[in-house]
Amino acid sequence: QVQLVESGGGLVQDGGSLRLSCAASGRTISRYNMGWFRQAPGKEREFVLTISVSGNRYYADSVKGRFTISRDNTKNTVYLQMNSLKPEDTAVYFCAADVSRSFRAVAADEYDYWGQGTQVTVSS
Repeated sequence: QVQLVESGGGLVQDGGSLRLSCAASGRTISRYNMGWFRQAPGKEREFVLTISVSGNRYYADSVKGRFTISRDNTKNTVYLQMNSLKPEDTAVYFCAADVSRSFRAVAADEYDYWGQGTQVTVSS
C-alpha cells in the first residue's frame, strides 16, 4: 500500500555531509513511524534512527549528534541529514514505514514497507 523511494546517496569524503530523501506514495506517512536503517557489506541490517507520529526521535548511539531525521507531511517525505560522516557510515541506507506504530520502532521486523535503498560511501 505504501511505496518508498530513497534518493540523495553518493560519495563523500570523511567529515562531509549528505541529505537523503524518502518519498512516499500510495498512503500518507503522517500516521506512521518512519525509520532509517543501513546495511554494510557482510553485515546485518542495523537501525539508524526513527521518528514517531508524535515527533519523538530515537537514534542509534553511533549516529547521535551527527544524524538528524525529519518529516515533511505536506510533501509526504522523510529526510535523513547526515553530518560529520565517517568511513564506517558506508552502507546502503533504507527508508521504512511502521504502519502499526510500534513503541520506539528500532527493530527492522517492526516495519511494514521498505524502499530499495540508496548507497552512501564515505572515503577515508
